[in-house]
Amino acid sequence: MRDRRVAQGAGRDQEFEAFVAGAAGRLLLAATLLTAEAPDANPRARRLLTLALGHTYARWHRLRGEDPYDCARQYLAVRFAHTLPHPHPHKHRHRLLGRERPAPCGPLAGLGPQERLILVLRMYEGVAEEQTAALLGLTAERVHTVCDRATSLVLHPVRAAGPRTANAKVAPS
Repeated sequence: MRDRRVAQGAGRDQEFEAFVAGAAGRLLLAATLLTAEAPDANPRARRLLTLALGHTYARWHRLRGEDPYDCARQYLAVRFAHTLPHPHPHKHRHRLLGRERPAPCGPLAGLGPQERLILVLRMYEGVAEEQTAALLGLTAERVHTVCDRATSLVLHPVRAAGPRTANAKVAPS
């Protein structure tokens, strides 16, 4: 009996290792996009990934037909949503639990955390609007609006008005 449990545990571990080998890279990229960290300096994203994989491993034997990737992605998104940072008074820094960290710098850094979360789920992960809304406790209309705004901001970033140069032409009045 004990040998059988050991063999089942080893099989479970091998299945999970195969899952991690196939899914960890994509999940890490999703987490990096969520945290808006640089791909080569992403400690918050790696922490999110570790927590999501740990949660998935703990549920591994109970998944029974559920997609483990979906389980890990849901945990990653919900965990991120529950730890959304509040802006720090200083322009280029944020505080979370007393620790300072650099301002977001990734490709989605111009978006707010909720916008990043919805955009990553909808566009990068391909999660349906209704599923995203249910996962985050929002209406589908809210998800649609936030996703549209985030997409627009990524495709057409707002540029700060800079000083005009001496050679700039002024439109006639």
